[in-house]
Amino acid sequence: MTQIVAPGTFRLTRPFSQSPDRLWHWLTDPDARSAWGAPSDTDVLILEKTDLREDGAERHRCGPAEAPDYAVATRWYRLDAPKLACFTETVEAQGSRVATSLVSYTLAATDAGCTLTVDVSVHSLIDEDISDDFQSGWTSALDRLPGIIAAADAKATS
Repeated sequence: MTQIVAPGTFRLTRPFSQSPDRLWHWLTDPDARSAWGAPSDTDVLILEKTDLREDGAERHRCGPAEAPDYAVATRWYRLDAPKLACFTETVEAQGSRVATSLVSYTLAATDAGCTLTVDVSVHSLIDEDISDDFQSGWTSALDRLPGIIAAADAKATS
């Protein structure tokens, strides 16, 4: 019998040179999210349905570019631009639910731009703790985000 593993939680905090309004765009715009949401250059995040509003439901696939086999259902619960977002993500693999997570973004203005704090609580729906996998994915995606923003800004000004 499958047991629900106790939730794993983690917090990631990153400074950004962008204003909260600009970073909010990158966190919520479907095209922007597709650009940075995958944890590596060989992975993809493909948005299939977007509905960015409170109580909006979204769906995307992610994973290696040649086989993005993870299906993710997102539900937005709070959108207070450009300060706070709260949503859940339920991940399916091979037609079975693997985990669900509660995620919040908090953006705080600073003299240099803003600070982003991402809080995640992962609830595994299989007999193993997969919170380290979620933390690794979020860490990699957020580590890639500043470079992706810089490349997009450079392209826009050239």
